[in-house]
Amino acid sequence: MMIQKSLIYKNIPINYYDSGKGNALIFLHGFLENAKMWTDYMDHFSAKYRVISLDLLGHGETGCLGYIHTMEDMADAVHAVVSQLKLKKVTLIGHSMGGYVSLAFAELYPDMVKNMVLINSTARADSPERVENRNRAIDLIKRNAPVFINMAINNLFSDSIRPLHQKAIDHTREEALKTPTQGVIAALEGMKTRIDREVLLHFAPYSIAFVLGKDDPVMPYEETREQVNGTNASITTLAGGHMLHIEQKEALLQLLTEQVKG
Repeated sequence: MMIQKSLIYKNIPINYYDSGKGNALIFLHGFLENAKMWTDYMDHFSAKYRVISLDLLGHGETGCLGYIHTMEDMADAVHAVVSQLKLKKVTLIGHSMGGYVSLAFAELYPDMVKNMVLINSTARADSPERVENRNRAIDLIKRNAPVFINMAINNLFSDSIRPLHQKAIDHTREEALKTPTQGVIAALEGMKTRIDREVLLHFAPYSIAFVLGKDDPVMPYEETREQVNGTNASITTLAGGHMLHIEQKEALLQLLTEQVKG
């Protein structure tokens, strides 16, 4: 059973869900998502593990700290939850932006990381082109946030996928539209200024596993695969796009079941 909890961190609430007993798994959502995206995964893993899913800064029911939420800011908020729960070592499972936060957490608190799974994510910093795209997104959000959010969610799914998962896509859009404008902008500002963390793929003392969608429209597959070559990180490819937790739920559950054993 998922138990909703919260703590006050730097005068804002951090909302999270806690379930099960055993080794701790921390699920971190992506941009415009929230902790509820992991509900089915928490139900699956809480039979054998302590499973925590939290709303990152400016998302879900967690407040905003400022007008820029760096990945380090978000990682420190995750650490506040981990500390409150008195967890020693955790497995980090991050989707997209949640992967960036996982890497920042691992760099800040390496002794607390058991292993890490990055889903539809990358260790690289934004390219100049991607930074410019984020700047354009911020300009649009300031003019009309709902238009941007609707467009952003639509762009995550291909035309062939939408009819197969329309209910889940509609739910994803509904949850995304609840994200406060300040939280949306602060996350974009934080993502565009994040640093490159490819060095962790070479020297981290814990395992790092990538799970990538072959047709991901957000994270170009070949570019992400390239960064893993010659490193200690592993990579698994699934047929699908950026939202593998929806498009390939059963396959991802099976993969994660294998990964968290490590």
